Amino acid sequence: MNVEEFIPGKYSEAVEKGSVKWQSPSNIALVKYWGKKPEQIPANPSVSFTLSNCKTITRVDFIKKKTRDKFEFEVFFEGEKKDDFKPKISTFFKRIESYCPFLKEYSFKIYSENTFPHSSGIASSASGMSALALCIMSIEKQLNPSLSAEFFKKKASFLSRLGSGSACRSIEGELVVWGEHEEIKGSSELFGVSYPDEVHENFRNYQDTILLVDKGKKEVSSSVGHDLMHGHPFAEARFKQAGANLANLIPVFAEGNLEKFMEIVENEALSLHAMMMSSRPYFILMKPNTLEIINKIWKFRRQSQLPVCFTLDAGANVHVLYPEKNKTEIFEFIKNELVASCENGQYICDQLGSGAKEIK
Repeated sequence: MNVEEFIPGKYSEAVEKGSVKWQSPSNIALVKYWGKKPEQIPANPSVSFTLSNCKTITRVDFIKKKTRDKFEFEVFFEGEKKDDFKPKISTFFKRIESYCPFLKEYSFKIYSENTFPHSSGIASSASGMSALALCIMSIEKQLNPSLSAEFFKKKASFLSRLGSGSACRSIEGELVVWGEHEEIKGSSELFGVSYPDEVHENFRNYQDTILLVDKGKKEVSSSVGHDLMHGHPFAEARFKQAGANLANLIPVFAEGNLEKFMEIVENEALSLHAMMMSSRPYFILMKPNTLEIINKIWKFRRQSQLPVCFTLDAGANVHVLYPEKNKTEIFEFIKNELVASCENGQYICDQLGSGAKEIK
């Protein structure tokens, strides 16, 4: 599929006004995307768990306007008007205008809220931009009711990517691949696809307890971090490593090999942060408590022989991953040993989810 297929023809319906609402989850990458080419194209393929409880809920009210000379919208986040969100959404609208030519024909009010702290390393841009893209697609569906469900999801993922790269992995569940990989059928740089191959029951309802080590805004944005991969001395080796790790996960998913799964996932998390620490300028997003939690997880795993591991996004918070069948013992360890290292003792219990849902 190429981008021209997402450019619509003449719309069949006239719509004066309306309201649409979606909830879309965050996701946590197992193989990390870090570094991008122009047009939000990833420098390497990635695969993620779609989450269930960490999500953004967005409503868009729209009404036809008389002129179509500019984008017209207001943004409200958790009940408050947020003009500082407008530049990012304006950039998003400019990127997708050729694929959604109706955007200048309407005035929009965008109401959004998260079930988790904004800008704290839980991919709020992924859930936020995917929820907004889905609302835009619902408006397009009203203008062109003949859109198929499959095309709707594919284009929503495509649009999401142009707002925030990892957002394209939040439309569907439970495992989503983004970026071309020769061993994964249907994989694309343009949108995320549900992982098409066999997944062992060991990964059903996989648990993710998110330890909020630092709820503050990240010191370095992901966009800045991605840009620092240009000219990075280890960039090419990192891109190859990601592709190899994704290939190695294919038999792991099929066989349910938790030991190998944990090794790859932790290697990816530490590789991501190693790239940040070795870029110019360099930066460290882990906090002392991040390292303390990692060491406690390793010690507990050695002593208990239970399959618990960690991953990190581009932030200080720790995602503790473990199978549902071991939930009781591992969650007890988390409460007794790890929660004390969280900011104000806060954490979020999450698990694999099935993707975004429209709210009628």
